[in-house]
Amino acid sequence: MSATVTEADFNAGESVHWRRNLAVCLAGSFTTLIAMSLLLPFLPLYIEELGVKDHAAIAQWSGAIFGVTFLSAGLVAPLWGRLADRYGRKLMLIRASLGMAVAMPLIGMAGDVWQLFWLRLLVGFLGGYSSGSMTLVATQTPKAQAGWALGLLTSGIMAGSLIGPLIGGFLPPLIGIRATFWLAGAAIFVAFLATTFLIKEAPRPAGAKARSQAGWSALPDKRPIVAMLATGLLLMFANMSVEPIITLYVQQLPVDPNRVTTFAGLAMSAAAFGGILSASRLGKFADRVGHWAVIAGGLAAAALLLVPQAFVTGAWQLVMLRFLMGLALGGLAPCIAAIIRHNAPDSVAGAMLGYSTSSQYAGQVVGPLAGGFVGGHFGMRAVFLATCLMMAAGAAYVWTARPRKTR
Repeated sequence: MSATVTEADFNAGESVHWRRNLAVCLAGSFTTLIAMSLLLPFLPLYIEELGVKDHAAIAQWSGAIFGVTFLSAGLVAPLWGRLADRYGRKLMLIRASLGMAVAMPLIGMAGDVWQLFWLRLLVGFLGGYSSGSMTLVATQTPKAQAGWALGLLTSGIMAGSLIGPLIGGFLPPLIGIRATFWLAGAAIFVAFLATTFLIKEAPRPAGAKARSQAGWSALPDKRPIVAMLATGLLLMFANMSVEPIITLYVQQLPVDPNRVTTFAGLAMSAAAFGGILSASRLGKFADRVGHWAVIAGGLAAAALLLVPQAFVTGAWQLVMLRFLMGLALGGLAPCIAAIIRHNAPDSVAGAMLGYSTSSQYAGQVVGPLAGGFVGGHFGMRAVFLATCLMMAAGAAYVWTARPRKTR
């Protein structure tokens, strides 16, 4: 079948119910991200409860069990995106929310650490509600409001990731670790019901299932998509490369030793909080001035802000600079999704957004590894400066790669 793309292919998925769909996806993504991240504070305690007593083994298991979910989710994201193109985006959200609603109580019933590991792996395979929400909102929202809608959704996703560990810090002492997972499963089940009965997806155009098999060949111009996959990887790389060394970096500053972890936590959270505040605003701004310009500007601003981070003389300076960097980068994820939506026909938009999710997961994996390596061999400041150079190069690449019609 021909891969010829018409304007109707790009606009076929827009829905008159897009505002309600956005509200449900926002609430569902917020809920599922809380459930996914709440175990972080008590994960070592749960592993110890399952029979692991050696502190080094607990630390290794904690890293493996927490990270394996994101690894498996990144591997299957393109598959779920392609299936969403073929059978409907709402169906994929129903699948993800129901799967997670079942898996979370099972995690609370784990009998040993290996069962916990495999169940967390299963959650990554079955999940994907937030990435599925991005696909549905991107394809069902009118293009003129896509940046704002995706920015608002991104804010909800980041807020859930921030609030989850806070809830995980005070809930287990009240109701117990295992009951916490049961409660998380119940919350996701509510999201499943809301998704099933409230989301209204626009009818699939005739022949959409057949056209979804075309994949990359259905793209009229592959260069914008490739540029956004690279930008998504760079975005998460920049966010995560500094994370492993922040605590060690704060230790080198004139800080009370008893407050090192406090300031390290503030520095880590400040960037995410800045992103929450700016995502929807930058998305709306990008709808007016252009998504390519906002991405290039955000990367350039982040590159500039990384330089003083390498030479701070106090912990509060680092916290404020990380917050400003979060403001600069907050709008990039919705802009990346909007550009992919604008340059991919509806029949393959889900698959392309799935590849974007995988590239961002890859950045989350590579970033900490690279940051830890550079920090260990060349010093803490080198991590900030090397990331600065990468961000500047990314800004230049995005600016030169933008389609001619946007210049």
